[in-house]
Amino acid sequence: MTAIEPNATVAVVGTGTMGQGIAQVALVAGHGVRLYDAAEGRAVEAARTIGARLDRLVEKGRLTAAGRDAALARLHPAARLGDLADSALVIEAILEQLPVKQKLFAELESVVPDDCLLATNTSSLSVTAVAGALRLPGRLVGLHFFNPAPLLPLVEVVRGFATDEAVAERAYDTVAAWGKKPVRCADAPGFIVNRVARPFYAEAFRLHEERAADPATIDAVLRECGGFPMGPFELTDLIGQDVNETVTRSVHEAFFHDPKFRPSLAQRRLVEAGRLGRKSGRGWYDHTAGAERPRPRTEEPCDAPAEVTVHGRLPRACAVVAELIREAGITLTEAPGPEAEGYLVLPGGAELSLTQGRPATTEPTGTRIHFDLALDYRTCARVALAPSATASPADVRAATGLFQALGKQVSVIGDAPGMIVARTVAMLVDFAEDAVGRGVAGPEDVDTAMCLGVNHPRGPLEWGRVLGPARVSRMLRNLHSEYPDGRYAPSQPLLRRAAVEESLL
Repeated sequence: MTAIEPNATVAVVGTGTMGQGIAQVALVAGHGVRLYDAAEGRAVEAARTIGARLDRLVEKGRLTAAGRDAALARLHPAARLGDLADSALVIEAILEQLPVKQKLFAELESVVPDDCLLATNTSSLSVTAVAGALRLPGRLVGLHFFNPAPLLPLVEVVRGFATDEAVAERAYDTVAAWGKKPVRCADAPGFIVNRVARPFYAEAFRLHEERAADPATIDAVLRECGGFPMGPFELTDLIGQDVNETVTRSVHEAFFHDPKFRPSLAQRRLVEAGRLGRKSGRGWYDHTAGAERPRPRTEEPCDAPAEVTVHGRLPRACAVVAELIREAGITLTEAPGPEAEGYLVLPGGAELSLTQGRPATTEPTGTRIHFDLALDYRTCARVALAPSATASPADVRAATGLFQALGKQVSVIGDAPGMIVARTVAMLVDFAEDAVGRGVAGPEDVDTAMCLGVNHPRGPLEWGRVLGPARVSRMLRNLHSEYPDGRYAPSQPLLRRAAVEESLL
């Protein structure tokens, strides 16, 4: 079974922002589209809005005037559900309430032919549960578009427990024919993106709750060091704190309150206070007119040390730091003797090392200052440092001056286990490995979904390969020893991958 025929009719039920976007995608792909909404007049209004959007595409040169006119001729508001009887595919985009969706699909099943594909755009409900009330549950599949649907390429094609394989493949092929990038996934809480992305928000909120750093600094470190396009505080202000928290709570409840998915109390307080982000004027940040955006903590210029000693071999994730030190004209001396995990020693004796998930203060030897993981130390603009309680101001200035000499801005934060980027990335890798290990999706689909769905700079599984699963699992075990509630316990799929890596060394 392949994609539905190009001349087949596609119906969209629900004419909010998402419904309109999906209808536009199908329309531009050449299908006749019927719009239906239970609220009187909404479908006609949505058709006018879609027409205005097509006008703008013509103005921008992305669509010809003839193409627009042909598309508008294929767009038909429907007054009754019965008007959808000739549809080959019906996509639902209504309220995220299970009984409402079940009722709609039961009504649709009495209207459309048995070979009509039924699809739900749900982002948080079980596709299996939505299909549970159907006479033919195998005909229903999840098609989770991302907003705005005409612009974002990713679509999660979700197989419910009863979804026929041929139906899922036809839905996949149809979405691909529309110019989108579909990924296959099983019906699990959060599907791929909303499941694997949770730590990006959760770890930042927890670091803030622990007073390791302020929101502006955490956002800056994740952007300018980790390579993420937006930090979690500014991103959730854009999404809406209520929307983001609802998804988090839904996934947490679906996983029977697994501590790995625990929501943030600080975010809950924002929602309770009505500080929902940009749409309400305030969230983590003040978005009212004239409000000044808080700046990240950035250290004043410090003198760089003339010489640094490297003990052992620096981890491959930060090996380029040694090259940058030499290129900056700083003498790098190699100390003799093997070392399991290499580190730098500053002139005053303080040891500077990539975080491994423990606080710098509890490191077994010496005065430690931890630095955070970067996507690329050569190109990153900022590095975070976390000094131990025994580090002197002179030690911190020397470490700051070293990275400033490498062309980086420096943010000194609290002694947080795993710090910011490394802690977040380790959790993203673990969540991705767990999703693959449980059969939610294949590795390529997980990485594709995270890069296209939430614009991460690197897929979590690719990042795991760069760091090495043994290092990621070691970091999580160290974090678990600091927070022994199960949140950071590495998943079994990650532990197995780490064991294989270590057996090959």
